[in-house]
Amino acid sequence: MLKQRRMLLFMGVLLFFLFISKNVFAAPMVPNVNIGVGTSDNPQDVVVTLQIMAVLTILSIAPSILVMTTSFVRIVVVIGFLRNALSTQNVPPNQVVIALSLFLSFYIMSPYWSQANDNGLQPYLAGQITQEEALHNVVEPVRAFMFKQTRESDLALFVNLSQAERPESQDDVSTFTLIPAYLISELKTAFQIGFMIYIPFIVIDMIVASTLMSMGMMMLPPVMISLPFKVLLFVMVDGWHLLIKSLIVSFK
Repeated sequence: MLKQRRMLLFMGVLLFFLFISKNVFAAPMVPNVNIGVGTSDNPQDVVVTLQIMAVLTILSIAPSILVMTTSFVRIVVVIGFLRNALSTQNVPPNQVVIALSLFLSFYIMSPYWSQANDNGLQPYLAGQITQEEALHNVVEPVRAFMFKQTRESDLALFVNLSQAERPESQDDVSTFTLIPAYLISELKTAFQIGFMIYIPFIVIDMIVASTLMSMGMMMLPPVMISLPFKVLLFVMVDGWHLLIKSLIVSFK
């Protein structure tokens, strides 16, 4: 009898909560968002829509633009060479390498971005110049930076491959031609710096390997012994200070 009462009480409480939930929570808790494509008789609406799509497209490829037109490529490749030369595998981790490269790129590019903001973005927001003039004023400082770091042979390569007319000045060179030339120039410079980084660490590896062979310890991996000496050398000469200073000065 007691068990039946408990069962009836449980069913009554369950029905009560079901009734309450049906009435109290009948209203939708999540807002309804509808996205649709309609018609418009105003051409300005079409222009605004296209501008929004262009902005979204630029935002989606912003990381690639940051990599292709800044100092990021040289910095991240050089730090990768350093990590391989030290034989530390994943030390520092990839997240640290990317973060350090990004912030160093922000530091190096800040004068050019400030110039682009002062001459292009802010006058456009104030309504002083047109959109085309703003775009030209924003791109021009970045182009000046890339021209400064690009070798003439690399630039001539892509100008010839594009079958364009011989440019009379830098203004005649297309940005789409300048960017790949800038990238291969940065890679070449990064590999040159990486070669110079490798030399002292290779000397340590050769000395350790020769010492182990002379002692008959051929089964002992030389990397295991040379790694502490390479890290010690790098710390004693204040390697991070020298490396970062050299990278920043190389863009001046």
